[in-house]
Amino acid sequence: MRLHRLTLIVFAFALWAAPVSAQVEERVPESQAEVQLSFAPIVKQTAPAVVNVYAIRENQASQSPMFNDPFFERFFGENSPFSRRQPRTTQSLGSGVIVDRSGLILTNNHVVEDATNIRISLADGREFETDLKLADPDTDLAVLQIRDSGDREFPALEFADSDMLEVGDLVLAIGNPFGVGQTVTSGIVSALARTGVGVSDYQFFIQTDAAINPGNSGGALVDMNGKLVGINTAIFTRSGGSNGIGFAIPANMARFIANASATGGEIERPFVGVTLQGITSDIADSLGLDTPHGALVVELEPDGPAEQAGLQPGDVIVAFDDVPLQDEGAFGYRLATKLVGETARLEVMRDGVYFTVSVPLVAQPEEPEPTEVAISGSSRFAGAAATVLTAEIMADLGMNGEPRGVVITRVERNSPAQALGLRPGDVILELNGAQIDDVQTFVEAANAATRGLRLTVRRGNSIIRRFIGG
Repeated sequence: MRLHRLTLIVFAFALWAAPVSAQVEERVPESQAEVQLSFAPIVKQTAPAVVNVYAIRENQASQSPMFNDPFFERFFGENSPFSRRQPRTTQSLGSGVIVDRSGLILTNNHVVEDATNIRISLADGREFETDLKLADPDTDLAVLQIRDSGDREFPALEFADSDMLEVGDLVLAIGNPFGVGQTVTSGIVSALARTGVGVSDYQFFIQTDAAINPGNSGGALVDMNGKLVGINTAIFTRSGGSNGIGFAIPANMARFIANASATGGEIERPFVGVTLQGITSDIADSLGLDTPHGALVVELEPDGPAEQAGLQPGDVIVAFDDVPLQDEGAFGYRLATKLVGETARLEVMRDGVYFTVSVPLVAQPEEPEPTEVAISGSSRFAGAAATVLTAEIMADLGMNGEPRGVVITRVERNSPAQALGLRPGDVILELNGAQIDDVQTFVEAANAATRGLRLTVRRGNSIIRRFIGG
């Protein structure tokens, strides 16, 4: 089963600001070009490759003949066999970016999800039907291909290396807010490697001070060289409009998804067999780190790639392929842009000593079909239900690392399980010294008569160890 995912209002966006130079030369402008600084040359170069995306959805809506009457609604409600099923057509509006002259388009998955028909319109007014080549909810990216393009060549944007972005860089956002037509706005990169946004499973976003509005989702974020640095994706908003905090998926991730669509349309996530935790100030002090950075190795999959490469619990991974890591979310992002069969080069700190290990990236092991089991009787866990933790459930919970343990799916009110402090989403890792790898082991350990409980629980990306007396 899937647990409910914390949702966020999703749009995409645009930006504004001006660069700040370290030194300002005070002199009178000497040419027309100096008097009239303009983004027009960049816009002329990039705007033709940004398209409007129209996603049509058809579903069946229940409509009772007496639905509006409160009395008859009790008998002829939505589940009544007498209610009529009527087709309903809805349309969502977003933006997209052509990244190949053959008509390959990147957009947001939430723009085209569940669509029965997707068409696009170019900046010059031409419209085309498209085929969905790849949809990846994990990254909130989707790839479209213009249908029946023949020998046409379309304007396309070249990918930039988003790792080269710096806070303060000037960028332009291009999209179709509110369906008014193509719009260009400017801004700066406000922050890099933003996490906790909740838009996708890989929390690693470019933040901008964009004036972002509905319809920009899937649009282009471009640099001053006219290259694509990000796919505009989301904003934080209370009113539905822009509050000046917007997010874009980095171009390096977008390039990975576009390449995957060109090689078969399937994405195979690599596996390393490691569970990570962020570095707090207290943890940094205890480990001798000058600042909180990197990802702490909490657990390793037995005989997994990371363990075989020599990693140990307590190690701190400080860099991935020579790129410094700020937190465990950055590790997940870097891993998601690698292919099965490749090797990850990790810089590790152990007891103040730094060294490098190479970890082979293998395919994800097959997961068992999750089955929910309820605990009852005289067990101190009575009132709780659990299922095996899978990568899919981990994604719903926003957890990093590899799946291990069983996850609590339900806790009844006023039950012994609630008295223990358990919550839905808690992952039981160990119980009274027994490693919990499946539901049956958890049931047996939960029903065992003991005077006290030694419990190891994962809550979010934190590990909690408790002893509960008898």
